[in-house]
Amino acid sequence: MIWLGIETANAPLSIALVQDGKILAEIVQHLKITHSAGAMPAIEELCAKVSIQPTAIDAIAVSEGPGAYTGVRIGVTLAKTLAWTMQKPLVGVSSLQVLAANGRLFNGIVCPLFDARRRHVYAALYRGQTSEVLLEDGHYSIESLFEQVKKYKESVLFIGEDVAFYKEQIEQALGKQAIFAPFTLHLPRASELVALAMEKELPDISATHSFVPKYRRIAEAEANWLKEQKESK
Repeated sequence: MIWLGIETANAPLSIALVQDGKILAEIVQHLKITHSAGAMPAIEELCAKVSIQPTAIDAIAVSEGPGAYTGVRIGVTLAKTLAWTMQKPLVGVSSLQVLAANGRLFNGIVCPLFDARRRHVYAALYRGQTSEVLLEDGHYSIESLFEQVKKYKESVLFIGEDVAFYKEQIEQALGKQAIFAPFTLHLPRASELVALAMEKELPDISATHSFVPKYRRIAEAEANWLKEQKESK
């Protein structure tokens, strides 16, 4: 079975082709290229390099959020278009869980983190060696995340490019409880996305129509509109 993995939830881009548990080809990059311009050419490039026609792909896995609105939307739209056009099942996986998978061998808790601005983050807590969810994906203030982490009397591995924005605050709040992943683990990998998708039951192809991103918060424009409506009343 051949899987196509599409990871565009944040600035990094990763595309992978995986066949029967073997990585055929994978791209992981962190370039200043919009995913709308880079994702589809990357897919075409990988298919050409391993001499696979897109129609030979059996299932598609996509990072469903949370993350940057534009990145999540581009990835999901591309995945849905390909899945429906080729009539292949589409499986969504949390972008935080994909990033946390880079620390799957850590003996402790893994905290993947994306900056959400204004001292807020998208984050979750997973058991490193079992992937057990300890704190659901969510949009948290950095202070409330620290309070959740402090409930556990064990080491926590912070992972992700955006951890650097909060490193000093993390060290001050958590001290030796906090461990920081090496830079080599900060970029999400589409092969890990596929590995997580393979653990799920394949949905019916008709489910592609109702597949939507999981932003974990409303967009700023929508929030402002709701605020205006409330104030007008």
